[in-house]
Amino acid sequence: MRRTVFAAVAAAAVASALVAAPAATAAPAPAAGTIAWGPCTDPTLVAAGAECGYLGVPLDYSKPHGEQIQLAVDRVKHKVPDAQYQGVMLTNPGGPGGSGLLLATRGPRVPNHAGDAYDWIGFDPRGVGSSKPALSCDPNYMDYNRPQYVPFTPQLEKTWLNRSKGYAEACAKNNSKALLENMKTTDTVKDMDSIRKALGAKQLNFYGYSYGTYLGQVYGTLFPQNVRRMVLDSTVDPRGVWYGDNLDQDVAFDKNILIWFGWLAQHDDVYHLGKTQSAVQRVVNEQLLKAQFNPAGGVIGPDEILDVIQQASYYQLRWTLLGDALSRFVNQGDWQNWKSLFEAFGGRGDDNGYAVYLAVQCSDVQWPQSWNQWKIDNWKTFTKAPYFTWQNAWFNAPCLYWPAKAGKPTKVDGRGVQSVLMIDETLDAATPFPGSLEVRGRFPGASLIAEPGGTSHAITPRGNACVDNKIADYLATGALPARKPGRTADVECAPLPQPTPPAPTAAKADLGATQGLVAGRFTG
Repeated sequence: MRRTVFAAVAAAAVASALVAAPAATAAPAPAAGTIAWGPCTDPTLVAAGAECGYLGVPLDYSKPHGEQIQLAVDRVKHKVPDAQYQGVMLTNPGGPGGSGLLLATRGPRVPNHAGDAYDWIGFDPRGVGSSKPALSCDPNYMDYNRPQYVPFTPQLEKTWLNRSKGYAEACAKNNSKALLENMKTTDTVKDMDSIRKALGAKQLNFYGYSYGTYLGQVYGTLFPQNVRRMVLDSTVDPRGVWYGDNLDQDVAFDKNILIWFGWLAQHDDVYHLGKTQSAVQRVVNEQLLKAQFNPAGGVIGPDEILDVIQQASYYQLRWTLLGDALSRFVNQGDWQNWKSLFEAFGGRGDDNGYAVYLAVQCSDVQWPQSWNQWKIDNWKTFTKAPYFTWQNAWFNAPCLYWPAKAGKPTKVDGRGVQSVLMIDETLDAATPFPGSLEVRGRFPGASLIAEPGGTSHAITPRGNACVDNKIADYLATGALPARKPGRTADVECAPLPQPTPPAPTAAKADLGATQGLVAGRFTG
């Protein structure tokens, strides 16, 4: 879905996985489009036996024989006899703006070899990563020279508005107007159907995370007859696309960060940050205030602190990594380690994910055009969510000045889709749980697995046997949990337990821990 912090952009992208396959030299219409498969260069894709290529699709689907763009696509083919083959499994990691190429390797994670019966398809959506052209506006926008997020003074507010306007103007200057005008969710959904046609598949199976669940919703609305099975992990609420959803997200992220503070307090013998949630919160607030006037190492100000700790609101799997980093920052003055984490999470020097995020969200629907409305709504939300409200507001503020005409969101209607499996943790912050209940209500053929009390976002399959085995059963046989009456989940699975911290010396900032997690603002 959306992103509330600059930190989520890099995580949503996962990795850029460049393709070495030749791009199609012709510009075929989608009905006749083909993918010229060749070798991949990314080591993970090579090890998985993937093949990579490009598919030409119309830049503007109202002009099918006009200008073409190239989508980077990859495939890991099924490992069962053809008689047991269950079709293609198209994937999307969220964002918008996330590279999906590495998701082609996800099949072996599904238990009981249930993923082996599918061709797993990854792709970089239009404008993303290895697709051509790729969007970029100002690669250095997310650098260290940013004012603090909370606009306590008129000058801070003016500075952020000027920055936001400048970024939107850079997007207009550095990208074609035609591309910016055709970056809506509906454009990517039509690309998904072009991929289906190019693969010769009568129907798609689809596995979408975060914003990818919105792609699934819209695809199921526009092309219901082309859906076979669909897995939606961490579902976007279509009622709030996108302004309202972001405000809801702010509150959820702040709730989760307090849960993490409580966990740190439970393990004060390891982290030495305070023995109560409120004590840890005081320590963090002190660091934010101190960094406002004296950035650590000259670079780590309150923005960089918030961008890193927000990852704890996304994933419990990162709690130990972040707890160790915060302990070292507070107790040892280790700002260098914090700097490494910020650069790993934050997309510094590469704004492709952020540019695409805005290009989609700012043009999917008209955002409020009055800054006063933003100001009132965000200060009101700030009273409930002081950590991430303004960070998210400025992340989205270029939509005030976006150079492409906004459209109207698709009215999501899943009545024509026969089969959907949904999964969500009830304290998922990036896509709050009411969105899953809403979409379940719009898809009568859907069943929802809830994980009560879980705070993680978009990570299946990830070792929770209760959840993963249900995914495997669904992919193997189409079996769904029995649907219950009313606005409720259909089955519950306990979330994975909160992590147990290792000794501080063992919890080094292993940036490898950031790989393989699919985040997204709406993610992402």
